[in-house]
Amino acid sequence: MDSGSEPVTVAIDGPAGSGKSSVSKEVARRLGYGYLDTGAAYRALAWHVLEHGADTSDAVAVLEASGDFEYAISLDPDEYWVRVGARDVTDAIREPRISEAVSGVARVPVVRETVNGIFRGLVADSGRPGVIVEGRDITTVVAPDAPVRILLTAAPEVRAARRSAELTSHDAAAVAAALHKRDASDSKVVDFLTAAPGVTVVDSTDLDFTQTVDAVLDVVRAGTGDQR
Repeated sequence: MDSGSEPVTVAIDGPAGSGKSSVSKEVARRLGYGYLDTGAAYRALAWHVLEHGADTSDAVAVLEASGDFEYAISLDPDEYWVRVGARDVTDAIREPRISEAVSGVARVPVVRETVNGIFRGLVADSGRPGVIVEGRDITTVVAPDAPVRILLTAAPEVRAARRSAELTSHDAAAVAAALHKRDASDSKVVDFLTAAPGVTVVDSTDLDFTQTVDAVLDVVRAGTGDQR
């Protein structure tokens, strides 16, 4: 990246099971960009709050426990890790108890403001030509002025099937129910199911993984002129 130039931000939103993470990682690899999983920050904070023995549904308790929250994440799509202080929590934040707790943490306005500032700082200091930033309100709140803003979605039954395939040890019906519950809970905080003005929709319902990656790359290249 040229000295003094700002990294390109590619903002990708979408519901659970839409393929945001896997697609975003592959697009980042293809372009030589960084990859930022914003959901990991809320998961890490939920883990941190639970470690303090606090109730993640209690906004005051969340704020008190988050006072000493030290967060770090890799932007390398091939060397992904998440840390809270000196603890590697990459695997721990994917545990079911965290998935159940994360919405309570994410709905606290002060927490979202603070975490959004962390995201912007990570992009600015990435040292990469660009960063694929994926999450729930990236196109509207975190990076509303990004040159590329995408809503990646798919039909609910397709998203549930994909998530179930990822979690082979879990019952398919339970996975579908959990996904629906997560969407319903998170949608009270931010609308990630409807594209805001200027946001390009990529519907992967009838696309396989490679086709979805290519579709997103087409949008990025059109928006940035980056033909890598």
